[in-house]
Amino acid sequence: MHYPVSFSVAQLQLAALSQQPLPLNTKPTLCLHGWLDNAASFIPLAARLPDLPLLALEFPGHGHSSHRGADAHYYFFDWVQDLVALCRQQHWQQLTIIGHSMGGMVATALAAAFPELVERLVLIDSLGFITDVPSNTAKQLRDGINSRLKPAASRKPCYSSVAEAAAARQRQSDFDQSEALLLAQRGTMQTAAGWTWRADMRLRHSSVYRLSPAQAETLMRAVQCPVLAILADDGMVTGRAAHCISCFTSVQQVNVTGGHHCHMTQPEQVAQAIRHFIQA
Repeated sequence: MHYPVSFSVAQLQLAALSQQPLPLNTKPTLCLHGWLDNAASFIPLAARLPDLPLLALEFPGHGHSSHRGADAHYYFFDWVQDLVALCRQQHWQQLTIIGHSMGGMVATALAAAFPELVERLVLIDSLGFITDVPSNTAKQLRDGINSRLKPAASRKPCYSSVAEAAAARQRQSDFDQSEALLLAQRGTMQTAAGWTWRADMRLRHSSVYRLSPAQAETLMRAVQCPVLAILADDGMVTGRAAHCISCFTSVQQVNVTGGHHCHMTQPEQVAQAIRHFIQA
């Protein structure tokens, strides 16, 4: 995955890394990263799937993609809209989408509401949505708004080198220094004060709303395409996996070793599951 790509969509520049050179002559297999990750998270997996036309897109606020305007915020469903706009612009339909974590949630919502755009769905340690009970709605709204109005930090954290930024990222994650370095090389930029992260700090604001469990279940049940759920033994969705699996119409479950970023730490296991799913 060596080819940088950029799309102009609704006054935003959406950056990506492509498995194939420009122009994109074939319909891509779209890869969607997790929260505060970037397209480089798919580099280990892409190396094991050289025959697939993988295109790892970066959501607004992440990686090399544009930040939203100063008067905007990061609503979950706006990322779904970004994808719909991109697919319509590029005349893409019936895509294979590989989504990790938040990217899997966005892909699930897209497949539910725009089934013509998704032929099959691969969810990597990502099932369902982040939810809360309706009785917490007022508290969620209050916490979200207070998070936005809280005075911003004076500056982003800065590091003396990309390696130091990678070390800081590794301390918060489930992977080794080599995987952290991939994310840091793509996700940092050099300033007068040192190396800092490209990601928009507003991504860390609390959400002003959460889907209810019933709404999340309704979205999952609306997904009609085949789904491959790749779940990590030490991942983040094991507690709710059984219920979420039961909500999909057509789903296969594959368990792999490793943690939440299993597509980076165990790329061969994940690639093998994806190969079998697509060939079937």
